[in-house]
Amino acid sequence: MVGEVLADRYELEELVGTGGMSSVFRAHDRLLDRKVALKILHQQYSSDDDYVERFRREARSVASLSHPNIVTVIDRGEHEDRQFIVFEYIEGENLKQLIGRRGPAPVPNALELGIQIARGLAFAHHQGLVHRDVKPQNVLLNGDGRAKVTDFGIARSLDVQHGMTQTGTVLGTSDYIAPEQAQGQRVDEHSDVYSLGVVLYELLTSEVPFPGENFVAVAMRHINEEPPSIREKRPDVSPRLDDAVRRAMAKRPEDRFPTMDAFCAELEACLAELQAAGTQLARPAVARPHRQHRPRFTLWPLLIALLVLAAAVAVGAFLVLRDDNGGKAGTGGGSGGTVHLRGITAYDPIGGDGEHDADAPKATDGDPSTYWPTESYRTAPSLGKAGVGLVLDAGRQVDLHQLSFTTSTPGLTAEILAGNSASGPFNAVVGPSRRVVGERAEYTIGGGAYRYYVIWITQLGGSFRNAHIDEVSAN
Repeated sequence: MVGEVLADRYELEELVGTGGMSSVFRAHDRLLDRKVALKILHQQYSSDDDYVERFRREARSVASLSHPNIVTVIDRGEHEDRQFIVFEYIEGENLKQLIGRRGPAPVPNALELGIQIARGLAFAHHQGLVHRDVKPQNVLLNGDGRAKVTDFGIARSLDVQHGMTQTGTVLGTSDYIAPEQAQGQRVDEHSDVYSLGVVLYELLTSEVPFPGENFVAVAMRHINEEPPSIREKRPDVSPRLDDAVRRAMAKRPEDRFPTMDAFCAELEACLAELQAAGTQLARPAVARPHRQHRPRFTLWPLLIALLVLAAAVAVGAFLVLRDDNGGKAGTGGGSGGTVHLRGITAYDPIGGDGEHDADAPKATDGDPSTYWPTESYRTAPSLGKAGVGLVLDAGRQVDLHQLSFTTSTPGLTAEILAGNSASGPFNAVVGPSRRVVGERAEYTIGGGAYRYYVIWITQLGGSFRNAHIDEVSAN
């Protein structure tokens, strides 16, 4: 109830959503003075051991998923026989609300969101979990527009033979349910691929592919009817993207993409084609100020501006000269020229055995035939941990505009971190993680001046068991 304090710590502030098993509140964490989201099991299920175990299992499952596109579990507890889970609070709307407010999304934006959702789900699959209720309502958008998958309440281990939810039980939301799931058959990652295909269809058309009056009517359409073509409603959608969504929604699981990674790679290829053709992500329109009466031109403001500009140029030249001669002028490298980064070590905060630290300089030695490699992972393409990185030293604090690298192991997923200590902490200056489709990746940097930059690898590419960073450049 709003105003109630759970576990002497979490003060409930507002009910933000409710479902069949639980309700979600925005709450204030008194201990750490921050907003959190609290998911509380409905009172009528608190005495049902099966529901309580399923709720606890959700907390355990999602607590193991540390990914930029999955909502983070912070805590789990019990208050007066009521089970609750504490999540990070996402200040934004869900994808269903966005579709309702905006209508069909521009194709590049729909692809970017689809790719982010696919990355989160692929990571869950690598950890052995299938979501089974992928829908726009379960995708939250933070203030930066990053998609975060939530509500793994009916998620199931991919290798469970005799678990909480057995074959013959139908769970999920009918508008997005895979045919095999609607028939109570075994589900796996192919079922999430199907549901994400439906989500993309709705993102691009603002309609679900199989509307109906009730659960059974909709489920039967998913089982019996072929998916409609998006291009019939959106001629600006490429045939390749249309085919990708229809393949994801194939009736037989074996006819879909073999993995969520494969579906993600195809969406990335579709986006790359659009970008190569000059189509960019849509940006919010900026309101233009009302035109004012033009003031009468005078010469004095122009002369003053020129004098100020000349003074600024003189000061800038003086600072550059000081810097070239060992002075301390300017910690942010704003010259706009090439910045030489030097590979110094690996960054492996979760490991401990090292990641070929001695080979770090090979990524910046100017020789494309040498490289810095990660360790070899038997869990490929997953690392089995949040990530591993290569630390690059700029020699001083510089405000990079672009960082590029080549790799002989394409398909890896990486983002760029930065900080002012070689051992961390590091902040993301490019995110979320994105897959390197070819052998060269370019990242536009933002976020201030730092001395150390990290190429943070979160997933390996293709069939590779490790990742190579061949040569790095920056400006």
